[in-house]
Amino acid sequence: MASKHIIVDPITRIEGHLRIEAVIDENNVITDAFASSTMFRGIETILKGRDPRDAGLLAMRICGVCTGTHYQRSIEAVENAFKVNIPKNARIVRNLIQGALYVHDHVVHFYHLHALDWVDITSALKADPKLAAAEALKWTDTPHGAGEGDLRAIQERVAKFVAQGRLGIFSNAYWGNKNYKLSAEQNLIAVAHYLQALDMQRDMSKMMAIFGGKMPHPQSLVVGGVTCVQDIQNPARITEYKSLLNKARNFIKNAYLVDVLMAGTVYADEALDGTGSGLKNYMSYGDFRLDDTEFYKASTLFPSGVVLNGDLSKLHPLDQTKITEDVSHAWYEGANDKGLHPFDGITNPKYTGLEKKADGYAYLKTKEKYSWIKSPLYDDTRMEVGPLARIAVGLASGDKEITKYAVGFLTKLGKTLGLKTAAPASVIFSTVGRTAARAIETELMADVMMGWVDELAANVASGDVSTWTEFDFDKVSKDAKGYGMAEAPRGGLGHWVVIKDGKIENYQAVVPSTWNAAPRDYKDRKGAYESALIGTKVADPEQPLEILRTVHSFDPCIACAVHIVDTKGKELSSFKVNTSCAV
Repeated sequence: MASKHIIVDPITRIEGHLRIEAVIDENNVITDAFASSTMFRGIETILKGRDPRDAGLLAMRICGVCTGTHYQRSIEAVENAFKVNIPKNARIVRNLIQGALYVHDHVVHFYHLHALDWVDITSALKADPKLAAAEALKWTDTPHGAGEGDLRAIQERVAKFVAQGRLGIFSNAYWGNKNYKLSAEQNLIAVAHYLQALDMQRDMSKMMAIFGGKMPHPQSLVVGGVTCVQDIQNPARITEYKSLLNKARNFIKNAYLVDVLMAGTVYADEALDGTGSGLKNYMSYGDFRLDDTEFYKASTLFPSGVVLNGDLSKLHPLDQTKITEDVSHAWYEGANDKGLHPFDGITNPKYTGLEKKADGYAYLKTKEKYSWIKSPLYDDTRMEVGPLARIAVGLASGDKEITKYAVGFLTKLGKTLGLKTAAPASVIFSTVGRTAARAIETELMADVMMGWVDELAANVASGDVSTWTEFDFDKVSKDAKGYGMAEAPRGGLGHWVVIKDGKIENYQAVVPSTWNAAPRDYKDRKGAYESALIGTKVADPEQPLEILRTVHSFDPCIACAVHIVDTKGKELSSFKVNTSCAV
């Protein structure tokens, strides 16, 4: 039987517009894949000529999902250019805002964007709530909201939705696909936590707003520090933050981690086989300063570095000068080579469209340009960024905290699999492992944030209420350039700015989904999404659940950096792209 060409457009349950094209052989195994962003951003062009102190307020509009993280990176890029170091209170406040984003984003990602790749909602209707409650106790002694009464109420609630035809956006999902492996009772537990997580995300949003002013798009960060002076001096605000964090920690430990462990055990064969592993080259910029030395010299919660070929025995130091962006297969002007460093980056659109319809369907011009995302390279090598990369770099660096949490999870996984030892670290190099890495990181974040809250309270109580470092703008902005490089929930995020006579001369943002969702490069090497899909077996080409599962494991955020055509390649919509930007 001849190979088949699958087009999935749009990819749903993500931010932005993403199209995946895959070729499968006679055994339904993916042999080739292409990822395309069908959405143009252009923020860099809008920022040119503006006051660099305003860059953060505009740059954060790149995305409202990873809200605030572009804001902070942009401000840090300007601070780096101006050689400004922020006060202790500002450092801790930024950590708490960004930390709240992590726990919010990761929980929302798993339950509301990714869980339905593993969980069959309709199967939960067949579960016995009593047996489901007993099942929950197999995975933890303190299950969250998974008593028999809780589960029965949830089941009845979902049954009413189904009976009334109110499944909404999930009504056309791949329910019943044979690659759903959880039992009916396990599905009911996960569905209960899915609905409970809707309430939890509201509380986690409040955490960001306490010191950020609002959410999305917080407003309390400025070049030189933060503006939330009254909030850090008010014990009630700090107590409120800590109370919400405690509530979040309980859900993370007794629902999120437990559900990921349960799914990881059921899908362990895929983890052990390395399904979805992809590039196995991982990069972390490092993040969350733990002291008040200069930004890129400070100790950080997440270490920076590079892991190559999945070798956790060696960590390579990170050098930002080795980052370039290639546009050989991206809809931008530029030479077909390894590209430019972001300080010299150019964002000039060159849209060349799709193939002409020969059989009624339009396909990507995969030999030419086929995406609005550039192809970043580190030292002329394709990289994956994100929670898996941070865990891999942490393990390779011997970081005690990351190792403790990762080994703790792998030990639990080994026990549930009946192993005499912890599951091998190599299982994280998979779609299952990428999902587990995010949960491991969330528990770590929630725990260390408790210490940061206390650190902030103690510092203010000592009499230090400083939140801003003064600087002479006219002097420092005459001729400067800087970069803000740290971690967003989805991975390494960098903003580079060149300033001349007090105005932005050039600006480039290389975001996590630029690294992961990128198309081929000048050597025809695949990006992280594309590489991770190779070798994946699709149970039913008419229901490419496995493609969604692997792509969702990266948590795509395409406005920061795309749309799935149906499995027959039918064009769903046509759009005229106007690449001019008027302000």
